[in-house]
Amino acid sequence: MRVTIDPDRGVVVTMPPPGRRGWEDVDARIAGFLHDREAWIRRHVGRHQRLRTELEGRGRVEAGGTLRFRGELHRIRLEPAPVGARRSAVAREGDVDGDWLVVRLAARDQRTPARVVEGWCRERAREAVERAIGDHADALGVRPAAIMFRDPRTRWGSASRQGRLSFSWRLILAPPEALETVVVHELAHLRIFGHGTGFWDLVATRRPDHLDWRRWLRRHAYELHSAIAPPGSARRRA
Repeated sequence: MRVTIDPDRGVVVTMPPPGRRGWEDVDARIAGFLHDREAWIRRHVGRHQRLRTELEGRGRVEAGGTLRFRGELHRIRLEPAPVGARRSAVAREGDVDGDWLVVRLAARDQRTPARVVEGWCRERAREAVERAIGDHADALGVRPAAIMFRDPRTRWGSASRQGRLSFSWRLILAPPEALETVVVHELAHLRIFGHGTGFWDLVATRRPDHLDWRRWLRRHAYELHSAIAPPGSARRRA
């Protein structure tokens, strides 16, 4: 039995099937399990509530809203695209007031600002991941058979025994070092499946600070998954 705090679903208890031997009095077991961990649960629920309040205060992808990109907070500015433009575009700009993502909306483009920014982020994610693969694959002695980009809820990346790598496009919202850590992690799996000592030693040859960036991703997972939530998703917006 284990307990996790899900930002959307709240306190979640995972347990063996009720019919399993010794698990007849399930309600009593759960009650005792939660009682023993009440202080931990309250502490983490409180942290999630504070984080949710902070993120909601930043606003969505709209004029004046804020979005993290490559680890840095950027304010959103909406502008009309030049006359005749067929598609909307995003530009990253900076001035004395800070960093901006300028979304230039084309009249013919039916996408919302959020979808425009998501499309732009996906392109930047592919560029960044492919660049990181180019930096590390030869040194690790591997070559991916294919690279895919998805939007998983629980993983930043994955590797198959056939050499296919899959990454979350949301890694582009994280610092470059975090993205690179995930790339190195999945490339290392093309040599060593599993997470034994040899695997982590291999990862450390390319990212000695991988523990720090894995920790960063855990701390900011809710923020990154909440940003630019998919249409119809139950994910809370940032």
